[in-house]
Amino acid sequence: MIDEKLPILIVPDARLRLKARPVGPADDDIVRALAPRMLATMYAAPGIGLAAPQVGSNLRLIVVDVAGKEEAPAPMVLINPEIIAATKEMALREEGCLSLPGQYADVERPERIKLRWLDLEGSRQEMEAEGLLGVCLQHEIDHLNGVLFVDHLSPLKRNMMLRKLAKELKKARDE
Repeated sequence: MIDEKLPILIVPDARLRLKARPVGPADDDIVRALAPRMLATMYAAPGIGLAAPQVGSNLRLIVVDVAGKEEAPAPMVLINPEIIAATKEMALREEGCLSLPGQYADVERPERIKLRWLDLEGSRQEMEAEGLLGVCLQHEIDHLNGVLFVDHLSPLKRNMMLRKLAKELKKARDE
């Protein structure tokens, strides 16, 4: 497994707003090379999810691992994930994002989802998810559609957060 980490794109990089294209059979080698590097990048960050667009790849590919520090890693690689059902009940949970370092906000999302995806062997998978895993999957699938967690906030809260991030990044560059 290649441990080579990838650079994570930071807002306002325009590539984060692109809609990722579906992974096709011709992308097998790319995905097999990219998935372990994405996992290494996610673990090093540290984070619990990462979408291919966040590392500059315009493919519908995400990796997640919501296992706690005391638990054994439980990495998941999801190719062409899609939410096929969601509950009407909503849940509020604090979210952050590796592409918006240091920024956190409460986001309301469906409490439970059902999703479908392909695994690395090309087999179709389905599962229901709720809690942290459900939120993480929704967050990462949003990235595949060019949506950031701040897009779920009020315009005022979103603009305040983006201005704060821009100021912190400028300060870090100037130092």
